Amino acid sequence: MALLPTPREAGSPRPLTDSRAGRLRARSIRLAIAGTLCALALPVLASPPVPGDTVESVRTWLIEQNPELRALELEAEAARARVLPAGALPDPSASIALRGLDPGKPWSTPDAGREIDYAVRQRFPLWGKRGLARTAAGQQADAAGLDRNAAARELLADAETAYVRYWHADVAVDVLDRRIALLRQIEEMAGVRYALGRAAQQDAIRAQVEQTNLQRERIERLTASQEATASLNALLGRPGDAPLAPPIAQPALPVHSPRLAEALDAVDAHPAVRSELARAEAAHTNAVLQRRNRFPDVTVGIGAMQLGNGLESTELMLEVEIPFQQRARREREREARLLEEAALARADHARRTVESRGATAWAQWTRARERRELIENTLLPQADATFQSALASYQVGEVDFGTLLEALNEWQGADLARVDALRDELLGAAAVRAIEGDIR
Repeated sequence: MALLPTPREAGSPRPLTDSRAGRLRARSIRLAIAGTLCALALPVLASPPVPGDTVESVRTWLIEQNPELRALELEAEAARARVLPAGALPDPSASIALRGLDPGKPWSTPDAGREIDYAVRQRFPLWGKRGLARTAAGQQADAAGLDRNAAARELLADAETAYVRYWHADVAVDVLDRRIALLRQIEEMAGVRYALGRAAQQDAIRAQVEQTNLQRERIERLTASQEATASLNALLGRPGDAPLAPPIAQPALPVHSPRLAEALDAVDAHPAVRSELARAEAAHTNAVLQRRNRFPDVTVGIGAMQLGNGLESTELMLEVEIPFQQRARREREREARLLEEAALARADHARRTVESRGATAWAQWTRARERRELIENTLLPQADATFQSALASYQVGEVDFGTLLEALNEWQGADLARVDALRDELLGAAAVRAIEGDIR
């Protein structure tokens, strides 16, 4: 007898449990794939881009991540939080007095004949003292905010300076690498001429010695690059050995003032000067407040007397301070005047310091710019022409190897001097921009 086909063999539909298991299995696979992609993408999205490719990336990172700036911002917020309490009324005081106590049992249950006095007192500073205290606190808060802005300028200028050194070290190494490559070509040329009997073996040896000297200088430049990296990372609030992105272009640090006098016009607007002026204003306000303290404050109070279970009477109190300690008050006024004079002197010192730094930075920037232009427009073309002429003459035996080597050193040395002059120009520009205020 032939066996009957099973339902599945006969083409009947699959059981419901198999279909549901397949859908659950497919959904699990999709969720696993999505979770893997999210896990791979989250670190990329969460981590900020590594700074270093441009000077703008360094500025942005410093403003957002520098711990010193964060601390100064929090201190400025704390100073602003002191403004309102400075002019607030002092807390009132409440008192309770028990009368008719039994000396032998002072804490026994009060009887009907015991008196209880209740009182509430509030001191009111008069003569505008609260307003002066609030004004002085606001001026101190302004000074704290300006301190943060001054520190931001200094840190940004230092970051630009460190970035210029970081960029310069890489560019200088590139110049040395080109110079070493040219020396290798000259060494090969000298070896060919020696094989043909047209030059001495000493020529190739001198080229090797010069390459060794350049390798030593290259190591020094790489050390300067590592130091610049550590310095820049420290300013950015990163570990000293944290990697930086390689620079993609020369940093752009434009100076907008055409003359030194116009650059120094911004000295009075410098946050360091304005913060000291704000402190001088706060000291003046405090001096006025100390003079107002010659006039007494008043304290107003209300009270009630309880006798038994009912109120016996109420009272209204008025207290006035007696300005008895005149000597102490005069010394406090003298202290306030001296602090005001000290703040004004400190503001004048800050102004002179900023002016001196601006003049020094302007001289460094202009002299370095003139030196770079001289090297680019005059020395480099001359040195290039001299090297090409010496190379052509050496190939036909008209000059010796020493002349060719000297021409190469002058040519590539002028290129390195151009890079160094450009570094000094950018360093001076960073310092001038800190005075101009063209730093975010």
